[in-house]
Amino acid sequence: MSALPAPFPEPKRTPAAPRAPTLDYLPARMVNEFVYCPRLFFYECVEGVFRESADTLEGSVQHKRTDARPTGLPKAGEGEEKIHARSVTLSSERLRVIAKLDLVEAEGGTATPVDYKHGAPREGRDGIEMWPADRVQIALQAIVLRENGYECNEAVVFYQKTRQRVRVPVDAALIAETEEAVARAWDLATYGEIPAPLIDSPKCVGCSLNTICLPDETNRLTNIDLSGAAQLGLFDGIGDQETGQEGCPTVRKPPASEGIETPIRQLMTPRDDLKPLYLNTQGFRVGKSGEVLQVKDKDKTVQEFRIGEVCQVNLMGNIQISTQAVQTLCEAGVPISYFSMGGYFYGITTGLNTKNVALRRSQFRLADSEWFPLSLARALVAGKIRNQRTMLQRNHIEPKGSSLGGMKALAERAERAESLESLLGIEGSAARVYFEEFAGMIKPCDEVESSAAGLSFDFEGRNRRPPRDPVNALLSLAYSLLAKDLTVACYAVGFDPYMGFYHQLRHGRAGLALDLMEPFRPLIADSAVLSAVNTRMVTARDFVRAGGAVGLTAGGRKGFFRAYELRMDTLVTHPLFEYRVSYRRLLEIQARLLARVIEGEIPVYPVFVTR
Repeated sequence: MSALPAPFPEPKRTPAAPRAPTLDYLPARMVNEFVYCPRLFFYECVEGVFRESADTLEGSVQHKRTDARPTGLPKAGEGEEKIHARSVTLSSERLRVIAKLDLVEAEGGTATPVDYKHGAPREGRDGIEMWPADRVQIALQAIVLRENGYECNEAVVFYQKTRQRVRVPVDAALIAETEEAVARAWDLATYGEIPAPLIDSPKCVGCSLNTICLPDETNRLTNIDLSGAAQLGLFDGIGDQETGQEGCPTVRKPPASEGIETPIRQLMTPRDDLKPLYLNTQGFRVGKSGEVLQVKDKDKTVQEFRIGEVCQVNLMGNIQISTQAVQTLCEAGVPISYFSMGGYFYGITTGLNTKNVALRRSQFRLADSEWFPLSLARALVAGKIRNQRTMLQRNHIEPKGSSLGGMKALAERAERAESLESLLGIEGSAARVYFEEFAGMIKPCDEVESSAAGLSFDFEGRNRRPPRDPVNALLSLAYSLLAKDLTVACYAVGFDPYMGFYHQLRHGRAGLALDLMEPFRPLIADSAVLSAVNTRMVTARDFVRAGGAVGLTAGGRKGFFRAYELRMDTLVTHPLFEYRVSYRRLLEIQARLLARVIEGEIPVYPVFVTR
C-alpha cells in the first residue's frame, strides 16, 4: 500500500535559484509530516513554523520519558544477548536523513526499531495497520539501521492510546515507497513553493497549524469567482452587483457546483484564552519566579501572572522589567510592548519569531512594484471609508444624508484612484466628513464637568500631537494600542511591519501595521472610545490638562484599557467565511490572508468590511 497520495502532485517549481539547504539531514519525523500533509511539512521544515497543541504537548511528554533514560546501541555483531537501546540517533549519508529511534530491540546483528505514537492505529480491511506516514517513518528507521550494519527485517509502531503493537515487514516495496517520499520531500524543501491546502480533510481538524494554514479559507479565496462572489469593497474593480442595505455589501455564497464547500469549517476557537497584560502604575518592577511573572511595588509583590496565560505584556511609562523576565517571555513567544505615559508606542521586544525570510523577500519585491501598493491601498481605504459610514449609521442619532451619500461616493472614488497621492486626498476628505459627524455618536453627559480642568466630552474635530481635548486623547491612545496589536500580528505572521504599501517608507514608522490597521480604525479604536465615553468607563475627571495638551490619569488609562480589551474580545462574523471570532483573532487572520496574497496563493486581499 503506497503512503503517497495517488496521484501525488509534483511540487510547484519556482524560477528562482534553489534555496540554500536549511538542514544537512532531513529528520525522519519531517518525512512523516510530508507524507501526512506536504503543506505542514513546508511550514515546519522550510519556514520553521511550529505551534504546540494538546496532542503535540502530550506526545512530547511521552517521548521525554523515553529520552530521559537513553542507552547505547552496540555495533552490529557485538554481543549475542538481547538488548533494548533507547533514544538512539542514527543517520543515512545516502539519503541525507537522520532518525531518532525511541527503542531498538537488538540481538547480535539483527535489530528491530520500535516507534511510540500517541494515537491509535488505522482500521484496515484485514485488521489494524499503521498509518501511511507512520509506516514511512518507521521504514526510515529500518533503513538507517541497515546502513549502520544491522540486519532489519521488520519494524514496529506502538500506539499508546490503544496499547497495541503493529508490525510491518521491511521489504523492497516499502523501501522504494520510503525512498520516493524522501526524494520528494527534499525536492519540495529545495525547489518547491508552498503546496495547496488539503480540501475538506479531517486531518486539518487536529492539526496544530490549522490557525496558521487556514486551509478552508485559502481554498475559498483561491477558487472565488471575482465576477460575482466578491463583497463590494473587497476586490479592485468590482461594481455594485450585490448589496444589502444601502452601502452595506453582502457576500454571495458560491454554490456547490463551483466546487467550493460551504460553510467553511471553523477550525479555531472564537477567542484565545490568553490575555494581554497592561501595567500602568509608575515605578512598578516586573520580574519572574519560575513560570510566574511577579509585579512589585518597591519590595512588595502586588500581583502575579502565569506566563502561560499571557499573550502580550504592555508597559506604560516608567516600569522596569528584568532581563530574566524578558528572556523567558521571548522564549515563550510573548511580545513586550513599550509605551510612554501618554500612550505613544515606542517599540516592541519579541523572540526569534520572524523566520519566514521568503515572505519578507516577496513583501519587499511587491513594495517596489508600481501596481501592487496602489491596488492594495485602494481596497484598504475603500474598506475604511465604508466602515466609518457604517459606524455613523449604527451609532449616530441622526446622521446627515449628505454625509452618508458623500462617504459612499468617496469609497467608490477610492476604488478608482489613479495614484497613492490622490488616494490620500480621498481618505482625508472622508475623514473630515466622518469626524464632523463624530460628536453625534457621543451621548450627552449629565455629569458636572471637572471644575479643576474644565474638561468635557465636547468634540469639535480631530486634533493630535498633542491632543487638546478628552475625546482626542482617547482616540490617540486607541490608535496607538491598535498599531501595537497589528505590529504584533505582523511579527507573528513573519512580515516586516515597517515595509508598508499604502504607508510608504518613513523612518521609524510601522507602515504595514498601519496599512492593515486602516479598515479597523473605526471598528475597533473608534468603537472602544465611544464605548468608554458613553458607558462612563472613563469620565471627565479621568483627564488632566498640561499646557495645551490633555492626557489621561492612571485611573483613566485603566478604564480605557478595559474598554479597548472588551472591544478586542467582541465576537464578529467574518463576511466571507461566516464564522464568529474575536477582533483580536481576526487581526491575525487578516494578516495571514495578506501573506497568502503576497506569496501568490490567493489573487486578492479580502479587506474586512462590516455590515
